[in-house]
Amino acid sequence: MSHDTLDPRRRLWLRQASQLLVAIPVMMIGRPACAAVNGEARTRLAYQDHPKDNMTCQSCLEFIPGASDDAPGRCKVIPGDDEISPQGYCTAWNTL
Repeated sequence: MSHDTLDPRRRLWLRQASQLLVAIPVMMIGRPACAAVNGEARTRLAYQDHPKDNMTCQSCLEFIPGASDDAPGRCKVIPGDDEISPQGYCTAWNTL
């Protein structure tokens, strides 16, 4: 069967399938990353997303800052969690 004698429906299907194969990696790259939250550790350490008195995650030695001062960061004591508020607090707060 020559290229000129392909059924128009088949030609359309082949074109759409090839476009989809090209689009899948592009869609995966443009997809926003999913945030991770360690609910068990948060509960154990009584994490809250607001300060307690003058104690904030941002002033704690365990805090790993995010991309900006206001962006969520991470905590050395709460593994696998990248949604720690700089203004948050937990019982592991440490400045020593």
